[in-house]
Amino acid sequence: MEIILTENVENLGKVGDVKKVRDGYARNYLIPRSLAVLASAANTKRIEKEKAKKLALYEEQRKEAQGKADELSKVSITVAVEVNDQEKLYGAVTESEIIKALEAEGQKIEKKSLVIEKPIEELGIFEIGVKLHPEVIAKIRLWVTKK
Repeated sequence: MEIILTENVENLGKVGDVKKVRDGYARNYLIPRSLAVLASAANTKRIEKEKAKKLALYEEQRKEAQGKADELSKVSITVAVEVNDQEKLYGAVTESEIIKALEAEGQKIEKKSLVIEKPIEELGIFEIGVKLHPEVIAKIRLWVTKK
């Protein structure tokens, strides 16, 4: 059965792609979840119009996220932590501590958008990523100091 994707489907394709799939997969999964429609001339025209709208919205969101990323790249936050005699942290700097420090700077960021490669378990200066959009990741500077 040939279908036209109305949403991006992992391991299948992107919006507007015409794909040949098994009948059961289309009837029982893709079409009921509004992920695809049957391939026809009318549906092709409709999907192309929707695709153009979504693309314009996506670009607008990306530009907005890029503006916020430029603003965030100027932000530098400090987290003061307890350390022992050898200046080792008791544990690690958590995402919640980073969020609180960002809120103190006047930035509202969701916890799930933070991108931390490895746990922060020592004093120093670190770069933390903030995923604002699938294509835009802002970098903020984090200073970990002792109390």
